[in-house]
Amino acid sequence: MFDPELRIPHPAFREYDIRGIAGKEITVDLAYRLGHAFAGMLPADAHGRVAVGRDVRLSGPELQQAVIHGLTDAGRDVLDIGMVPSPLAYFAVFRQDAAGCVMVTASHNPAEYNGFKLMRGKQSLHGDEIQHLMRLMEQDHEEKAEKPGHVRQEDVCRPYHEHVLADIRLRRPLKVVVDAGNGPAGVIAAPLYRALCPTAPCEIVELFCEPDGRFPNHHPDPTVEENLQSLKESVVEHRADIGIAFDGDGDRIGVVDERGEVIWGDMLLLLIARDVLREHPGATIISEVKSSRHLYADIQKNGGTGIMWRTGHSPIKAKMKETGALLAGEMSGHIFFADRYYGFDDATYAGARLMQLLASRDRPLSSLLNDVPPSFSTPEMRIDCAEERKFALVEEAKAHFSAQGYTMIDVDGMRLEFGDAWGLLRASNTQPALVLRCEAESPERLDEVRAMLQDWLAKQP
Repeated sequence: MFDPELRIPHPAFREYDIRGIAGKEITVDLAYRLGHAFAGMLPADAHGRVAVGRDVRLSGPELQQAVIHGLTDAGRDVLDIGMVPSPLAYFAVFRQDAAGCVMVTASHNPAEYNGFKLMRGKQSLHGDEIQHLMRLMEQDHEEKAEKPGHVRQEDVCRPYHEHVLADIRLRRPLKVVVDAGNGPAGVIAAPLYRALCPTAPCEIVELFCEPDGRFPNHHPDPTVEENLQSLKESVVEHRADIGIAFDGDGDRIGVVDERGEVIWGDMLLLLIARDVLREHPGATIISEVKSSRHLYADIQKNGGTGIMWRTGHSPIKAKMKETGALLAGEMSGHIFFADRYYGFDDATYAGARLMQLLASRDRPLSSLLNDVPPSFSTPEMRIDCAEERKFALVEEAKAHFSAQGYTMIDVDGMRLEFGDAWGLLRASNTQPALVLRCEAESPERLDEVRAMLQDWLAKQP
């Protein structure tokens, strides 16, 4: 399978993963080369198998088999875990003490994309390590090991189901609408959620839970409100307690309350943080620079230590390990539990924890946020900006607004802090774009802060 003429598509090797057009950038030859080179990144004393899974994309089976072939040709034993959500590949690493994992997925990208998420040991591969893997792939001559690796097929769904049921039980049954967006999470989440209450099964209304790599019903990205329209309507129609949506590989969650209103990532984390802090007073909880100031204020009010950190699931997980944080979350719906779980992002598990929280109260989900002060915020606005220009432009913004005397948080781009508002400008790690987001106590103040940043950007060459 070695192709000496293989061109490595550099732009596909991004901050957190590898993604591109299947058959064009993400080819079978590339997948084989990746598996072979990744085997060389594993420590010599890492004797465990490498878990390899895939999501529902039509290109997934042949790419998964090519990765497995590359690994075994390099002498690594493999656990073939089949079609699963990405978190079950991570679960397999912890459960089987595996040497690492390769998940064939393009997350929430359109159906024609595919790619790879990787773990070396129990740590996500990201940043410089992904670039190092790319260089190894360019240098790799793919010599076969004297003893090829062995492949064992493994069902991780059953032990996952048993593990979550041992951890989470509901005080009362709930009615829940589950929208899997035709990704792999529905076949895991729906039966699990039914079984969470020991006294009576939860009533689960399934939307698009049949795996289909064409994503025929809607794009599987729960951070875009139009993708939640069917979920919102179904929750109201069925008078459900909650609606839960998943992205294309099941590591990000979207939530709709009983009124059909979306609960965005920072407010979802606020609710869960209160629960974690009841059990673990003083715990450290991490979120990102795009999250509401009300989240950080609420963590402090409830006795926790809030840390504002860089956007991205890999940096968040690394910061959790560094600080011993028990919980973290992003606006994008990545929620990380380390109090009773392994510390990685798992939307099915996050949904179960949220159901447990809701079932412990005799109030509707919407009412649990009644005491959060009102605020107004922009959506996450993406502004096209050349890859080679975007980071420099943010640095120029920092210099300009710092010289003007503004209070600034600069852990990830520039977040200007005012007494009644904030405005964020940062470079996207995944697209040739800038990200702009603002929050304020009134619509008028929101417009002022947004205009200030947009006016400065409009004047830049």
